[in-house]
Amino acid sequence: MEWWPGLFGPDAFLNPDKYFIICANALGSCYGSTQPLSENPAKGRAIYFHDFPLVTIRDQVDAYESLRKRLKIERIHMLIGPGSGGQQALEWAVKEPTVIENLVLVATNARQSPWVLAINESRRMAIESDITWKKSHPDAGMAGLRAAEALLLIQESSYLSYESMVNEQDGLSGNHKAASFQRENSLQRTASWNAFSCVALSKSADTHHIGRGRGSMAAALAEIQARTMVIGISSDHLYPVSEQRYLAEKIPGAIFREILSDSGHQAWQTEISRLQHLLKLFLEGETHS
Repeated sequence: MEWWPGLFGPDAFLNPDKYFIICANALGSCYGSTQPLSENPAKGRAIYFHDFPLVTIRDQVDAYESLRKRLKIERIHMLIGPGSGGQQALEWAVKEPTVIENLVLVATNARQSPWVLAINESRRMAIESDITWKKSHPDAGMAGLRAAEALLLIQESSYLSYESMVNEQDGLSGNHKAASFQRENSLQRTASWNAFSCVALSKSADTHHIGRGRGSMAAALAEIQARTMVIGISSDHLYPVSEQRYLAEKIPGAIFREILSDSGHQAWQTEISRLQHLLKLFLEGETHS
């Protein structure tokens, strides 16, 4: 609920008083699941650190599927996710087509693009350049992580636009507002984060390819049986709208909706009222906005 405020919560559209909501944490993340700072049973309870294994997007979905079976849930009314979460939702809908009733894919794609692969590798290079990164310590690589998050912050937002950067930062309390903005926000973004999880999750996302071992991406997407809505964000530089249009074209019966926003990829967090409107129409069976 706190992770996606405004969309989930007592006063939000997806109200836990109305819906049974499950938010499963991804393997490798530091927010609850097994992660690089967890104990490694294969090494006598020592911490994984750099020995944490690669967990693919399909591995993530296998873990969620095990959870579903453990909870004895036969059908999932709606599966929703942005970015990497959308990649996992897509993979789940392909692997278990009769389980998912409604699928909402937000700012995601059928395979990880060379653009995002390059960004993720650059983030990992920033972490690896930190002199502390090779240490087996929870705080290893933290300075590099802050640089990596500052890089991602630029890519996620509208600040790749010269005009938006000038309008947002120029002339506000000093000549270097943009520099302080990057430093302050990278500190905030890493306050409850660690470099090991950043590396683990970015490598996991890099494995995403819905068509791998299935003939082609189009063939895989054709297997989806869920009612599907694909949502793109007009200014998203990480997952451009063309990628969502492709999903909508290849998933049987899918509808495509675009959110007009200057917030870039982060619009899935900031344009909540528009997102709620689209969800309401979709769940009520409408096919127009």
